[in-house]
Amino acid sequence: MKKELTFGVSIIPILALMAAAASSIFIWKAGMHIPLLIGVVVAAVIAKICGWSWYEVEKMMVNGVSRALPAVFILFIIGIIVGTWIASGVIPTMIYFGLSMIEPSLFVPLVALITGIVSITLGSSFTSIATIGIAFMAIGEGLGFAPGLVAGAVISGAYFGDKLSPLSDTTNIAPAMAETDLFSHIKHMLWDTIPAFVIALILYWFVGNSGAAGNAVDTNGIDVIKTGLEGVFTIHPLLLLMPIFTIILMMKRVPAIPALTIVGLLGAVLAVIVQGASVTSIVKVMTSGFSVDSGVKAVDSLLNNGGLMSMLGTIGLLVIATALGGILEETGSFEVVTRKMIAGVRSTGTLISTTIFSAFVVAFASGAQFLAIILPARTFVQTYKDRGIDTKNLSRCVEAAGTVGINLVPWSVPVVFAVSILGVSPGEFIPYAFFAFLVPLINIIFGFTGWTITKKNYRDDSEIKVKGEISL
Repeated sequence: MKKELTFGVSIIPILALMAAAASSIFIWKAGMHIPLLIGVVVAAVIAKICGWSWYEVEKMMVNGVSRALPAVFILFIIGIIVGTWIASGVIPTMIYFGLSMIEPSLFVPLVALITGIVSITLGSSFTSIATIGIAFMAIGEGLGFAPGLVAGAVISGAYFGDKLSPLSDTTNIAPAMAETDLFSHIKHMLWDTIPAFVIALILYWFVGNSGAAGNAVDTNGIDVIKTGLEGVFTIHPLLLLMPIFTIILMMKRVPAIPALTIVGLLGAVLAVIVQGASVTSIVKVMTSGFSVDSGVKAVDSLLNNGGLMSMLGTIGLLVIATALGGILEETGSFEVVTRKMIAGVRSTGTLISTTIFSAFVVAFASGAQFLAIILPARTFVQTYKDRGIDTKNLSRCVEAAGTVGINLVPWSVPVVFAVSILGVSPGEFIPYAFFAFLVPLINIIFGFTGWTITKKNYRDDSEIKVKGEISL
């Protein structure tokens, strides 16, 4: 007979994971795979002690991992795109012309702004980071900016766009789980997303023009990188049509996997036609990534990248994290923890804060965006309805923490992906991911002030606007 889990028992796997993660980050320096496996083992042992059979625990893990399979295929394809876009000269061309056009004093805020625009049109933070993000890292290196600052700006822009794009998977999942509609959700998110991004841009301008950014801007490095690129690639402005074509595909709502596959294969074709690469070398690039020794460290460190194999570490982390999430969800651990949180809710402010906190708990426990959105949304939806609070407030909160705030969790899948693509450690860029700090904070402020919080009577389905909520 299965025992009902208590709060104390339910929190043990989460505490075990956090302790192992802290040890790995600060002592072992061994990444997050082992800490997550420790979390899986602890969760499985507790499930077995509480009456579940090993077969049932295995099924929980399989169910958890199955939800991640679409993301797994997307990650494989992104690895291929990164490789073929480098080999074809698309990313090198973006870097070359970017170095020629960008004003150093505005570079850091422009990184966030341009990445944000690209991410809105693509609907994918991962794709934006893996394409325009790599280009900006090289440009920042040439201008003398600290890599962590540039990476923080890339990530802020990528998740600003991902959060507001109707093409984004997380932006579609959040309202579906919170039982509201997509465009009401996006419209409501403007209240936290726009102020947070504007403040982030101001901070990037300030930090980018102060000594905090690192050494003084070295404009001489620009010519060195441009010369290095010209020595390896054929640079041509027509190659910039590739990112434009990618944006068009996404705007036409072509499904993500077919669209990304087309983009990756076109990159391979361009590598053969424009750069004179052989089919054999391109297959190797698609498998193991691009590799070159240009003699310029900044060029080599960023362009020796990509390939299907480069995604295996991130995919392994995703599989383990979702297996852990499967156990914690189906044994009721998450429900017990969040139910304890709901019991302490006394006001709208504490409800909003508790929602965000619960999403962070899931994020710290699993490292998975989808779980950090889905579980709190399903747990709190009835509470919002019972209190007469429109559930689009709930969907906004879970996006604030689950889509954006999860970038503050060093072992989360989005952070590990960014590390693998941009080559910067979490400790270097998380302090500069200003957008990820600001969005959850602004939502908490809204909760306690009542500003932008929309009421709704679910009995007669009529909406009541409260202070701060105006028609957009």
